[in-house]
Amino acid sequence: MSHSLLPFVLFALVASISPGPTNLLILAHGARHGLQASVAPILAACVAAAAIVLLVGLGLAEVLLRHPLAQQLMSWGGVLWLSWLAWQLLRAAGAPLHGEGEQRFGAFSAASLQLINPKVWMMAVAVIGVFATPGLPVWQLALVFLVVALPCMTGWALLGVGSARWLQSPQRVRRFNQLLAGLLLVSAWSAVLA
Repeated sequence: MSHSLLPFVLFALVASISPGPTNLLILAHGARHGLQASVAPILAACVAAAAIVLLVGLGLAEVLLRHPLAQQLMSWGGVLWLSWLAWQLLRAAGAPLHGEGEQRFGAFSAASLQLINPKVWMMAVAVIGVFATPGLPVWQLALVFLVVALPCMTGWALLGVGSARWLQSPQRVRRFNQLLAGLLLVSAWSAVLA
C-alpha cells in the first residue's frame, strides 16, 4: 500500500464506520430482518456512496459549488427525509421486531438515501479535496472507499442481528427504536447545521 493511500484508507474507515443515517438504518434493518436480508441494502448504499465519490471527483463538486441553492435544497431535502424516517422509527417504537407486512429498507431506498445524505456529500467533497492527486486517481479513491465501506456497514448489520436477541420484550424494542430515531435525527440535523 502506498504512503498516499494509507491516510485515505484510514479516512474511509472512520467515515464508513462512524454512526450516520445509513448505518443506523442498516442496524435497525439487521435487527428486524437479519443479515441475509440486509445484504442488498448494504451493497446498494456502499456502491452509491462510492459512485458519489467518483462523480464528485469527475467534476460534480464544481457544479455544486457554482449552485449553492442546489446544495441547500439537497441538504434540506435529505434532512427532511431522514427526519421522516426517524418519525417512522418512533411510530414503530412498540412494534414487535418481526411484524407482518412490514416495509423493509430495500436496495433502492439505501442507494437513494446516499443521494440526499448530507454526510455522504460532505465526505465525498472532503475525499476529493484532500486525497485526489495524480498518483491517486479518483476512480481508485472510489474503489478503495467501496472496499472499506462494505465490511464497515456489514458490521452495523451484524450489530443489529446481535441486538435482536436482546430485543425480545416490547419495552426494549420501544427503547431501541426511540434511541435509533433520536440518533438518526441528531446525525441528520448536525450534518446540515454544521
